[in-house]
Amino acid sequence: MTVLYEGKAKTVSTTEDPFILEIEYKDEVTAGNGAKHDFMTGKGRLNNLISSEIFMRLEEKGIPSHFIGRVSETRQRVKKVSIIPLEVVVRNIAAGSIVKRLGFEKETEFVPPLVEFYLKEDALNDPILTEDHIKLLDIASQDEIDTLKNNARRVNSTLIDVMGQMNLKLVDFKLEFGRDERGNILLADEISPDTCRLWDKDTNENFDKDVYREDTGSLIDTYERFYNKLEETK
Repeated sequence: MTVLYEGKAKTVSTTEDPFILEIEYKDEVTAGNGAKHDFMTGKGRLNNLISSEIFMRLEEKGIPSHFIGRVSETRQRVKKVSIIPLEVVVRNIAAGSIVKRLGFEKETEFVPPLVEFYLKEDALNDPILTEDHIKLLDIASQDEIDTLKNNARRVNSTLIDVMGQMNLKLVDFKLEFGRDERGNILLADEISPDTCRLWDKDTNENFDKDVYREDTGSLIDTYERFYNKLEETK
């Protein structure tokens, strides 16, 4: 295998099939666009197990993704896609940057859920984009933007149900999408407590990477508890 890309949390490699890639989840955790960085044994395993399970649940609901299957505790195989340089953020409850940016009171519920787009560009600190910006930058057409929003809302509905069975609130989350060799838009990257903000319904305790960002607990213990809750809903 040849390494195509190595990021903060994953390594992407080729396989014997030109249309299939292999992703290895790493034991690294970062926050603040890499300003905070640590190695944590077991994180790659947990993110791979969690993301694989969630992709399978989404597939059951007819939501297409790049996911093919898990091949080890830290690796999964995926369809090769060209990543669209957008982060699609869905917000059900006000928290994090939107509270600071727009002054929403924390825990304000968004009905319907809010969908936002951000440019995937560390050098620019991932700025928020309007749909007109996306078209001017030639990132996606209006039809593709509509597809991204519709698929993000479908993912949201499914995840709300899954998290509800775990007694968790889905506050917000980030998605990435890619185009396959035929131009079809598929859900890509990962879905895990790294990319979601999750609160206990009774206590508002975090079950996500905020425990690392805010130094409020053990990230590995938190992710292990999350995975156990997810397994109990099978």
